[in-house]
Amino acid sequence: MDRGISELSKVRVRGPLAEFAPLVAAEAREYGYTPLTTASVLRLMANLSRWMQARGMSAGDLSRERAREFTAARRAAGRPSGRSLRSLAPVLTALAGAGVLAPDSPAVPASEQERLLAAFEQYLRCERALAAGTAGAYVGRARRFLAGLGGTLDGLTAADVTAAVLSEAETVSAGSAQYFVAALRAFLRFCYLDGHTVTDLAWAAQAVTGRRRSALPKGISRADARALQASCDRRRADGRRDYAVLVVLLRLGLRASEAAALTLEDIDWRAAEITVHGKGSRDERLPLPADVGGAIAGYLVRGRPASGHRQVFLRAIPPAGPLSRTGISCIVRRACMRAGLPQIGAHRLRHTAACQMAEAGAPLTEIGQVLRHKSLESTASYARVGVTELRTLALPWPAGGEGA
Repeated sequence: MDRGISELSKVRVRGPLAEFAPLVAAEAREYGYTPLTTASVLRLMANLSRWMQARGMSAGDLSRERAREFTAARRAAGRPSGRSLRSLAPVLTALAGAGVLAPDSPAVPASEQERLLAAFEQYLRCERALAAGTAGAYVGRARRFLAGLGGTLDGLTAADVTAAVLSEAETVSAGSAQYFVAALRAFLRFCYLDGHTVTDLAWAAQAVTGRRRSALPKGISRADARALQASCDRRRADGRRDYAVLVVLLRLGLRASEAAALTLEDIDWRAAEITVHGKGSRDERLPLPADVGGAIAGYLVRGRPASGHRQVFLRAIPPAGPLSRTGISCIVRRACMRAGLPQIGAHRLRHTAACQMAEAGAPLTEIGQVLRHKSLESTASYARVGVTELRTLALPWPAGGEGA
């Protein structure tokens, strides 16, 4: 008998969660777990059930907050496994599907300042359509601004805003200071619109100038791009996935978050088009080149694990859930290591796509359409002119003569 199946048959779940063990086992199989790993999940479920029983809890008392208490207790006891909610994912998902998992009580902001920041985050997500990560970063900087004011906006003046920007610029890089200014402007504009300040002081957060940006391209060479793709072992499922991710980034110029958000429904095979979910909740359709479609199809047919998830790119190691933006960037960095190249992020491949289009003579407007920019100024920062192209514009050095 297979060891995994043997171990699975030995697990017994007793207590308030006992009746849900078959559901959890089925959920673990859906996650792509092997029988041996499924046995480990059920053993952890058995420990959770005993923990609940010792506290007089029923199955209906389990919530994610209670699960956090359980994993915290295991960490405190020095247990080597079951130390995070992720280890309980099949258990919690199965119980939620069965209608057993109790909903967590919504967190109530503890102070007036936290309520203001929570409203600001809601404004960023709903009105400005910012991604969760960007909204969180803006809220963090707004919190730092409020801390410098003593936690209150009473009596706020333009001088206070300018002082906060100057203080930030003295302690961080120019790029970080510029990000702080962008977040501060959004926060001050929100405070004015929501009635927390009498005047709009966003103008007082003046731009921070830093080092002039290099006029050289930020993309990688065609040879390095080929080396990245060649580093993927397309005989393996994860190699076919990594190759498809790299081709999508290099040919379509997608952001890492956009590649992670692609779903099976976004690909129109008959029309040879692909829908991209971009910034600001904008959905736009792009042509699907044959090599990009072939790379994706190769992964879908011979690499993508069976899953109920609709995202195109999934993790190769169970649980077979969708890749995140960070996961897409990790694929690029691992490809760099395999190819013996300096490590770069996924965004450099977006620059590469723009540079290659510029080298092929594509107008800036067309490059902007592919990258889905709102302004040509944004496109110009990507599609910079290379040294080779600049040499064609340089005048020859004058021949030597008198006074030379």
